[in-house]
Amino acid sequence: VQLQASGGGLVQAGGSLRLSCTASGTTFGLNAVGWYRQAPGKQRELVARISSDRTANYADAVKGRFTISRDIRKNTLYLQMSSLKPEDTAIYYCKLVKYTGEYWGQGTQVTVSS
Repeated sequence: VQLQASGGGLVQAGGSLRLSCTASGTTFGLNAVGWYRQAPGKQRELVARISSDRTANYADAVKGRFTISRDIRKNTLYLQMSSLKPEDTAIYYCKLVKYTGEYWGQGTQVTVSS
């Protein structure tokens, strides 16, 4: 099982990015999925997730700016990020939770300049 995150980059404050996470060796299906981030010197934190009951939850810091979604046919998880702020700078990781365990992507760097 491998998750591959992509779409990060350097963007100015107020800009947008869309992160993608593709899975190989497994499928996202209707399992719980999520995006997390880790800034330098800080612990990894939840950004957004979709639970197995299809409920989406967001960290307070990103509510109204980020949207998590998945395309089952493409076997891809997305994170649409808008109105980006310098404090959104971090490495972003995707996560899949299945009955066989938890799986993480390798991370993609997002840098927001002021």
